[in-house]
Amino acid sequence: MLVRPGDGQVAELGPVTMRVLAAGDAMTRRAFTLAEFTGGGGAWTVPHRHDAMEESFYVLDGEFTFTLGEDRVAVGAGSYLLVPRGTRHAIHAEEGGGRMLTLMVPGGLEDMFFELAQLPPGAITDPTVRATISARYDSIPS
Repeated sequence: MLVRPGDGQVAELGPVTMRVLAAGDAMTRRAFTLAEFTGGGGAWTVPHRHDAMEESFYVLDGEFTFTLGEDRVAVGAGSYLLVPRGTRHAIHAEEGGGRMLTLMVPGGLEDMFFELAQLPPGAITDPTVRATISARYDSIPS
C-alpha cells in the first residue's frame, strides 16, 4: 500500500493534526498503526498510560519534551523514543512546534483520535473529556 504526501485519513485535534499512514483491518490487520502528528508549541497530550500497547515516536522536525513517569526527556529531530506499556507519559512541543511519526503496537488507538476530532478543538488536552473517551482505547489519563 502506497501513501503519497497529502494522502491518509486526517484528524484535526486542535493543538495537533494526525495523518494516518497505515492502520486498520484491511491494511495492517490492526497489528500496528503508523501516524504522522504535526502541531504548534505547547501540550499535545494529557499525562496518560497504555497498559496493552507500546507507543514509539520518531521526531522529524522540532523540539519536544516527553515526560516519562517522573523524568523529563528533551528530544529533537532524528531522535527515536519508545514508551513501554504501563509507562505514564505526556508530550509537550517546544516553541515553533514540530512533527513526528508515531508507531502504536498493536493498532487501534487512531480510532480514539478520530473520535476526539469530532469534539471541540483542544479536547485531546482536556482531562475530563479525555478520560471519558480514552478509557475505551487503552489510553488512561493518569
